[in-house]
Amino acid sequence: MNLYSIYALHMSAVTTSVEKNREQLEDLSQWVRVRMRQNSGNLWTLEASELKRIAEYPDQIPAALIQYLNHVSNDQLYDDIYYTLDGDRVCSPESGVMRFDSAVGSFVPAEAVPEQVCRGIGMVSTRMNVLASTYKWTAYMMTDSYFTFNFVFFNPDQAETIAYLSMPINRDYLISGVIGPEIFRRFSNSEESGVLVYLDDWTRGQVLISNAESNQDISRDHDFISRFSGVLEDWNLKMRYIETPEVAASKASLVRNIGVLAVTVFTLIFSLIFLYLAAKRDRELSMRQASFLANVTHELKTPLAVMQAAGENLADGRVTTPERLQSYGQHIFTETMRLRKMIEKLLDVARNEAGQLTLKPALLQPEKLVKEHLAEQQGFLNQNNVQLDLSIEDDVPKIMVDQNSFETILGNLIENAVKYSPEEKYLGIRVYSDTKKVFVEVQDHGTGIPPESQKLIFDKFYRVEETLTARTKGHGLGLSIVKNLTERNGGAISLNSTYGKGSTFTLSFPIAANISFSNLNGQKINEEESKPEYV
Repeated sequence: MNLYSIYALHMSAVTTSVEKNREQLEDLSQWVRVRMRQNSGNLWTLEASELKRIAEYPDQIPAALIQYLNHVSNDQLYDDIYYTLDGDRVCSPESGVMRFDSAVGSFVPAEAVPEQVCRGIGMVSTRMNVLASTYKWTAYMMTDSYFTFNFVFFNPDQAETIAYLSMPINRDYLISGVIGPEIFRRFSNSEESGVLVYLDDWTRGQVLISNAESNQDISRDHDFISRFSGVLEDWNLKMRYIETPEVAASKASLVRNIGVLAVTVFTLIFSLIFLYLAAKRDRELSMRQASFLANVTHELKTPLAVMQAAGENLADGRVTTPERLQSYGQHIFTETMRLRKMIEKLLDVARNEAGQLTLKPALLQPEKLVKEHLAEQQGFLNQNNVQLDLSIEDDVPKIMVDQNSFETILGNLIENAVKYSPEEKYLGIRVYSDTKKVFVEVQDHGTGIPPESQKLIFDKFYRVEETLTARTKGHGLGLSIVKNLTERNGGAISLNSTYGKGSTFTLSFPIAANISFSNLNGQKINEEESKPEYV
């Protein structure tokens, strides 16, 4: 067995052990989510009239709801069940909150509403008031920071909240009776398994339970983290490797079979190559970042200077005629929008770098998305005298994407097409499909991209420094954002460009009917999770 084979065997053992435990951690967080939501699937079928009738006839509870209420009543995870039509006045005496009495199988007036429930419903009521104009589903789940599990019934046609079902969570039982035993069952003791797994309350900086003998003095460093998305936003599961038996055995074998000289020579050669490549890559990145910083500094100062000058003239009373007031106002508005676009791009990059860019995939019609976005951009296109050539194939299938991501992708491509077309302002958009994918093409007759730059055009901070493009303002972020969002939505992007004649960017997304609930963001999601994410 040669040196490479021994090393490959060791790395295979380590990788297998790491991936196995990582999958176990993800499975555990998913299991907790399912445990808290179990038997709630039929609640999505309830009608608004059925729910409103409960307030008047509390003993006439729909079958789907009574089945769920009986289940919750027998579950130690929840202390009680409360129901109300009005979330804004739940704390007031005239709120009309009812409590489910499992002994009689109906709702009865609540003599006193616990503060925990009062605040929980108030919080979710505030959230629904914000979401009401855009929310499109009949129910909404939320576990608030006061540890109540809330089920909100919503009528999207009327944009109104119908009722609230609130269940105080038995926090101690959730920790010691649900999550704790599962941690030990799946990972056993940390000394035996070589893996420390613990439940972390990140808002309080507190370890709630772990598979160690004591939760005291546990360092909150971790190798992997898994979140309870949609149910326990203040908690997460963390894992830290001590040393698994598989890794320890593989390491011992590696030490026995590899000589000190061979390791030293290999390490030296590898280190020299790595240092050379790293230094080269860091130098290129530093140059891009320096150029990016100079561009951003200039472009941020320019609109600020214009707005400052206009504001000073207005404040000093130098502008008095309506025509000049309107002109100054238009200048301020234009520069504000320009500044806003720059800041939004910077924020998109920052969110992605921090892992805070959340996708909410949904089944959407590409034709509708493209037409709605072009309608919103009509003013921009008219202002730049753009010749729009729109071609949409009949019966284009639906795709599963995040709508905000799609709008950002299309917006960046259209902006670039207009910006890098100094003479002929042509914008061609084509939407079509084959048996597997939906394609969206964005074409221009602008400056084009040199062949040597086409493989780098999607890199962050990269800009083509050519005569035709050097005078055009930019940051080198737009296409990087486009590529990242496209791939995170399960799609791909390609480029066909002729320098001096124009470019065509082609987006491709899998047809929703051909996929079984996308593997977006590299995470497996099932049918239930293909619905909008609970937040």
